[in-house]
Amino acid sequence: MITKATLQDIPALNILINSAYRGESSKKGWTTEAHLLEGKRTTEEELTETIEDKKNTILKFTENNQIIGCVLLVEKEDKLYLGMLTVSPVLQNSGIGKKLLHQAEIHAKELGLPRIVMTVISVREELVAWYKRNGYVDTGVREPFPASDVHVTVVEEPLEFIVLEKKI
Repeated sequence: MITKATLQDIPALNILINSAYRGESSKKGWTTEAHLLEGKRTTEEELTETIEDKKNTILKFTENNQIIGCVLLVEKEDKLYLGMLTVSPVLQNSGIGKKLLHQAEIHAKELGLPRIVMTVISVREELVAWYKRNGYVDTGVREPFPASDVHVTVVEEPLEFIVLEKKI
């Protein structure tokens, strides 16, 4: 079941998101960033700020009273930004990500937004390819990966984001 996350969901969301993107647990899935980055993907404080901002929606995918997937949706002018698409590493490739993408499209339509945009780290070719198979196109726009104490790069090459877009 996909519903809107609340402040009560923050501890579970924090554990899920960090387990899917970073550290050993993330290596059980194919969307890990552990080979690129160390540190946490998010914090409870960041998630609280995110949920409290009215332009943001975090959708959660719940099964048997457990959050096993989520996605961040942000209203930005004439588009919806999609970020932090997360599926439990042990449940990846089961269709949950596609269901969350579909629900994001419904959300964009409800808001009257004609397109969804996202950024993906350019060297994550398998993930870029997955989004392309799901209707997203490379806009040609590139953005620098932000320097941060939270996202510690563990590769030599500089990272950048590819901006992907899907018209709704």
